[in-house]
Amino acid sequence: MTDAPSTATPPNPPSVPAAGGTSPTNLGGNLLRGALIGVVETIPGVSGGTVALVTGIYDDLIDSGHHLTAAARRLITGPERLRGMREELRAVSWTLVIPVVIGMAAAVLLLAGPVSRLVDTYPQAMRALFFGLVAGSVLVPVRLSGGGWKVPEFLRFALGVCAGILFTSLPTAALEPSPWIIAPAAAIAICALVLPGVSGSFILLSLGLYQPTLQAVDERDLRYIAWFGLWACVGLVVIVKLMRRLLTRHHRATMVVLAGVMIGALRSLWPWQDATGTLTAPGATWPILLLIAVLGVAVVQLLVLVESRKIARAARSTTV
Repeated sequence: MTDAPSTATPPNPPSVPAAGGTSPTNLGGNLLRGALIGVVETIPGVSGGTVALVTGIYDDLIDSGHHLTAAARRLITGPERLRGMREELRAVSWTLVIPVVIGMAAAVLLLAGPVSRLVDTYPQAMRALFFGLVAGSVLVPVRLSGGGWKVPEFLRFALGVCAGILFTSLPTAALEPSPWIIAPAAAIAICALVLPGVSGSFILLSLGLYQPTLQAVDERDLRYIAWFGLWACVGLVVIVKLMRRLLTRHHRATMVVLAGVMIGALRSLWPWQDATGTLTAPGATWPILLLIAVLGVAVVQLLVLVESRKIARAARSTTV
């Protein structure tokens, strides 16, 4: 990426939901956003980062995550450990973070089992729905990039598409869910909370840990959950720092690449594929599945429209 470094995130287009455009004090709305993120985190092929991006809280979550990790670092390494930690914690948008985390946790605990069974029982219909949801979300990073793409942007977009296709073409492995297999898998899978188009559940599925993890959550296996959560936090610290740097210094290029990754990741959600993940031609039920996919696109666009109107109302109220 060749964008010139700057000390602040470039302004987003005025018509696009972006950082700071949401109403962080709307606790009910943030609770719902967290629940939506939690639901999609149980679904292979769909990214919680995509939901955060579509609902307009992506940049705010990245910024709050950065201050949380910075608070822990200041407490351990200094300088002025307690004072520095308090300064970083005051910069966290707690009215956003707390309800989002509660909503995510509640959705995962309550819906991990039912969602897993739906995916197993109706694989084509569920993939068609998820295909539409992700496809409808691609316009969000495209708009956040500012539009007016030139050759470098199209090349970055193509690179993102190739990366998404390559990642979702990984063969499924069958690993024993031992602690030292779970640890790196959790650290990598948590990237889905930060990277739109990258599915944590798909990573677990590729490693053969999807069913064991959902089963552990459904059965409240606290030992498994605690170990998974510990290493997920380690991975989150690393990826949040990286994404904040990219969003600050290369905002436009990052959004272009993310849009490409989301397009490439649609490969894993193609409704017609066999048990090994090999894509096949559409079957006789294609009209119904197409309708389901269109419904998914419509749902995402409705969310974007609602968020845009809320942002516009908030902007008008601050100027009055």
